[in-house]
Amino acid sequence: MTLTLQLPLASGELGDYTLRGTTPVKPAAGIQFNRIAYSAAHVVANPLAAADPWLDCAVDWDATIAYRRHLWSLGLGVAEAMDTAQRGMGLDWPTSLELIRRSLDAARDFSSKGGSALVASGCGTDHLTLDQVRSVDEVIKGYEEQMAAIEKLGGKLIVMASRALARVARSPADYERVYDRILSQARQPVVLHWLGDMFDPALKGYWGSNDVEAAMDTALGIINAHPDKVDGIKISLLDKDKEIAMRRRLPDGVRMYTGDDFNYAELIAGDGFGSNPLHGKSDALLGIFDAIAPAASAALGELAQGNVDSFHAILGPTVPLSRHIFAAPTRFYKTGVVFMAWLNGHQSHFTMVGGQQSTRSLQHFAELFRLADAANLLEQPELATRRMKTLLALHGVE
Repeated sequence: MTLTLQLPLASGELGDYTLRGTTPVKPAAGIQFNRIAYSAAHVVANPLAAADPWLDCAVDWDATIAYRRHLWSLGLGVAEAMDTAQRGMGLDWPTSLELIRRSLDAARDFSSKGGSALVASGCGTDHLTLDQVRSVDEVIKGYEEQMAAIEKLGGKLIVMASRALARVARSPADYERVYDRILSQARQPVVLHWLGDMFDPALKGYWGSNDVEAAMDTALGIINAHPDKVDGIKISLLDKDKEIAMRRRLPDGVRMYTGDDFNYAELIAGDGFGSNPLHGKSDALLGIFDAIAPAASAALGELAQGNVDSFHAILGPTVPLSRHIFAAPTRFYKTGVVFMAWLNGHQSHFTMVGGQQSTRSLQHFAELFRLADAANLLEQPELATRRMKTLLALHGVE
């Protein structure tokens, strides 16, 4: 069946677009990976809640947890309550903790039925009122409060970059002090989180320097001081060379989790550098894996079987889509992720916590639709076409 609709062009005019008609990507059953792969998962808003969407946080818990089960069924882990879940952009700490609790409960249930449900949960300082934070000690206390709450639930920590720390730190020594305290107390190895300022302008100068190499030296010094407490580090700098440079310097047993939504395919495939297998490849903790989950699963399965060409053939076409979703202003990428979930029938509406569905233009969504089709990621093409037409109609395109 041929599907055609009119989509906005860069010129501002409308043009016919006919879907390619190719079979959507679908991984094989029982797929196994040789990389650890976390998808940072989105939350599904509750559009029927009597709440002000710019001020209140209303979540559809059933749909949100159902999507996590979907990710686990594809072999992917869930990085919970991260920036993809709109942490700091609509998702507050009390709701984040409830999300973590529900996700951990669902993971235990999924695993009890013979599945594998990997979860790691974001631990930060976002419950602090940013302009009232005055000292590093307050940042430490903030981290400790969230750390205790998550560990009480049995959760593994992702120690998120802290806006509060970036605000009050005066030198790399302040970062060393905070992370030394947190890592010394951690019950199990954590994943550290380095989010570039393209994702969050408030994190500019993280690790105590605007110079990336100097910042990297500080982060590596912290890791080397606590190698038994660090499972890995996720860096989201959108610079593959910097990620590779840091990866090669990590201590034995510490993983690099790529957060590079521009270059993930080649970073995951790896370059085979050195005798330490972890120095020559990246594992993954990616927001884009939420939007491209079937392709990510299928590609990782091929890679595990040594089929590198098939890995790139599946994952390569998703990279232009990812670069579009994460285009500047990069912090609005969550909108594209949720849009994909709506197109593919994983939620019944296109509304977001904080009203964030308004952060991208109709032209952006039209190009996203074309790129998703080109990457064979429209799981139900007829449904996706109907929903795209609904969005067009809301913008006056009948």
